Amino acid sequence: MKRSLFLIVALVMMLAASGGAVTAQDAQVRVAIVMPSSITDLAWSQAIYNALVKIQTEMGGESAMEIAYTEGMFDVTAAAQALRDYAEEGYDIVIAHGTQYGTSLFELAPDYPDTSFAWGTASDTADNIFAYEAAAEQGGYVNGVMAALMTRSNVIGVVGPVAAGDALLYVAGFVQGVNDTNPDVTVNVTWTDSFSDVAKGTEAAQTHIAAGADVLTGSSQMVVGAIEAIQGQGGYWFGTQSDQSAQWPDTVVASQVFDWTDTLRDIIQQRENGVNGGVAYNLTLDNGGLKFAFGSVDISPQVLAAAGAAVQGIISGDIQVQRELPAS
Repeated sequence: MKRSLFLIVALVMMLAASGGAVTAQDAQVRVAIVMPSSITDLAWSQAIYNALVKIQTEMGGESAMEIAYTEGMFDVTAAAQALRDYAEEGYDIVIAHGTQYGTSLFELAPDYPDTSFAWGTASDTADNIFAYEAAAEQGGYVNGVMAALMTRSNVIGVVGPVAAGDALLYVAGFVQGVNDTNPDVTVNVTWTDSFSDVAKGTEAAQTHIAAGADVLTGSSQMVVGAIEAIQGQGGYWFGTQSDQSAQWPDTVVASQVFDWTDTLRDIIQQRENGVNGGVAYNLTLDNGGLKFAFGSVDISPQVLAAAGAAVQGIISGDIQVQRELPAS
């Protein structure tokens, strides 16, 4: 049995029973999603695509639920056209998986009142727009606690994309987790100003390593180069959004995983009940939307205990995790 199961139990991650499976509908549910990156990006887009496929399987396959997707939509104008095309084609639910698509979505949604739209990470809704976000700072804090206890050099590097959205939340939580655990650890944060530029992510990682970092973390699809860089130095990586341990099992200690399954299930059910939008969702440790996946790195009982205490502290409210970085 994979050791991650033991770790999840040890960290008290079996927190919330997952919602019931969506039952097959009288007619096929047609869902379309527009994403900024690939469905295999090991990050933002893969997390939600995997959730859609899981629900499709629960419902009985393609005959019960159709999934259409457009990936690599970094061009916001092109993404807006793709969203409109899906609505025009009669898809029941159209998902704009990126905060950058919000302005376009709110402009086109009134033209298609019978279509349900969803977007994230965000909290703004409308009559036919759902919103979803993740409290990424919570898992970031837990990762930071473990990182602070596992660094040998007392230098940790953060490879951030853009200081906004769940990336900023994650980094803020991570830095706080490190500082609360070991104030003697130096955390260097770099923002590449890009979610997709792997070369910039790699360069940032190499700069952190040259400064003595033996532990790195980061967010978005551009971190694959950073993980390769720290793996080459025999260091550790902590991830977020999707499980990155499968590809780098001896380097990735833990990945905070965004599990959008219950959110998407409820959106489908809400629509079946005649609600086209107006509901906002948030993934947390308490509701089970934030989970952890682990690689093959040996984690000491001390680290596991500290991480478990952090999880419980966040859920109970004893630990208040900041959503912004402290002023430098």
